[in-house]
Amino acid sequence: MVENNDSMDFGAERQREIYINGMSGALTHVPVDMERLKRAAHDALAPEAFAYIAGGAGLETTILSNREAFNKWRIVPRMLRDVSQADTSIELFGKKQPSPFLLSPIGVLELAHAEADVAVAKAAASEGIPMIFSNQASKPMEETANIMGSTPHWFQLYWSKMDDLVLSFIERAERCGSSAIVVTLDTTLLGWRIRDLDLAYLPFLRGKGIAQYTSDPVFLKSIEEDIQDAPNAQRRVTPQSVRALFEMVTTHPGNPINNLRSGKAIKAVQKFVATYSRSSLTWADLPFLRENTKLPIILKGILHPDDARHAVDAGMDGIIVSNHGGRQVDGAISTIDALPDVVEAVDNQIPVLMDSGIRSGADMFRAIALGAKAVCIGRPYAYGLAAGGEKGVREVIRNFKADFEMTMRLSGINRIADITPDAIRRVE
Repeated sequence: MVENNDSMDFGAERQREIYINGMSGALTHVPVDMERLKRAAHDALAPEAFAYIAGGAGLETTILSNREAFNKWRIVPRMLRDVSQADTSIELFGKKQPSPFLLSPIGVLELAHAEADVAVAKAAASEGIPMIFSNQASKPMEETANIMGSTPHWFQLYWSKMDDLVLSFIERAERCGSSAIVVTLDTTLLGWRIRDLDLAYLPFLRGKGIAQYTSDPVFLKSIEEDIQDAPNAQRRVTPQSVRALFEMVTTHPGNPINNLRSGKAIKAVQKFVATYSRSSLTWADLPFLRENTKLPIILKGILHPDDARHAVDAGMDGIIVSNHGGRQVDGAISTIDALPDVVEAVDNQIPVLMDSGIRSGADMFRAIALGAKAVCIGRPYAYGLAAGGEKGVREVIRNFKADFEMTMRLSGINRIADITPDAIRRVE
């Protein structure tokens, strides 16, 4: 249930809360500054965990570009306008939310905190902010949906090689009250992620981040089939291989001893690797999804205007302009640079959202001025989870809400509809 903290002066109230608590020596649970928050997460996490969350593809120039590109757009505040009241709420697919952002899907949150997706869901629900459940979650969607209650939640879909599994995921998402299906298009293959490769660490091979699969009846039935070992599978018995096996059998649902004896945990990982994603996916496959769900379908990973037009023509209900936070293609276009052409191509026919690189209320403001209906926040809340658990995530959410509201009002605007291209200017 959402607490009544969305007053017309939430930003100022959040500031006062921080300052007044500081007078008695109580600092915020996690740093407000994003760089300090990232360092706090780094200090709290194992090297493999931080590399997986913070890293990107190749030389990570896309991560850098996502941030640098925001500086090309500057806000032009207007003076002597009545901003004593402000409304930051929006409506998406028939659901109202207090601020124009959602929590992006992030997989394997157990790397950041033991409560993983559950902690994030509690924080999101307490603040009324929608959460997009990850296909690669550490907790089943039913568990997080129960926590979210009436707060909107969407389900991210990675299109498996098993169509029966795709249908099962969709049906489960519908049953647990998801408001939309978000099809992530840019991860039909894993990007060349140097940090992970240097550590030779992929959490899925240890049974982490596959809770949606190990809680699914179609998937569980499939692992009873005989599965051959993957090529070049590690066979030597070493302390590292024993540890990996221990992680598999303890992460898999059920008794670890039974998981070891039955081989279910190992089979689940093997089956996941064999079926995880379809690199053969094309536009011709989308009607299958459209025919099998009445939920809005949102395509995530769109960067080219022609792809945006294809999405509209295919009967999709929304787009998320995204480069996966720089995790897939090194040297890709930044999302804020891609956004205007996508918005123009869509021509108000379906809502356009944006993620990748959002770190402040000013970033949110600029994205909305360029035509985004809302934005999605990723790494910041993952860092908050690592540094402070549920409280850390909630503070990150509250800080984004406050920062955006104050940026809007200080720019002379008191409603979302008035954040237009005239509110910003491109500079070189």
